[in-house]
Amino acid sequence: MPAINFNLYDKFRENNFDGNAINFESPTGNGIKCAIVVAGYAPNQNTDNFWADVNPGTNEVVGTGYTAGGNLLANGIVILDGAGLASVDLDDPNIWAQTAGGFADGDRVIIYHDTGTEGTSKLIGYSESFGSGQGNLNADFFVELGIAGLFTSTR
Repeated sequence: MPAINFNLYDKFRENNFDGNAINFESPTGNGIKCAIVVAGYAPNQNTDNFWADVNPGTNEVVGTGYTAGGNLLANGIVILDGAGLASVDLDDPNIWAQTAGGFADGDRVIIYHDTGTEGTSKLIGYSESFGSGQGNLNADFFVELGIAGLFTSTR
């Protein structure tokens, strides 16, 4: 997959202003995760707030080589440049290796902070639809965060 740009959930942005921000450099719980969902999940950018809102039992891909909940995005860093541009970057998720029993119906990526409980794991952002089912049946599948990182914010 090429580099993917993300849309931020409005509740994530709201949480950053009301004192409930996610610490990307030292996240608690199970860290920041990258999960793959099927076309059945239609993000509600305005109201979706927690991993439970995605309904992962129904909407997350399933297959050999894919771990429920997604892959860890390690080594988070927040950079503030001299012009006041703040950027958040993390390692790209590990590759989902090719396997005949893998998944073929991935439609988009969800980034969230995994606390270990679906109802408290805060959503961060989601990618646009891949346009067609993607997976690790015929080749390794990987996701590359955008060149500027997960997201940037101006003053």
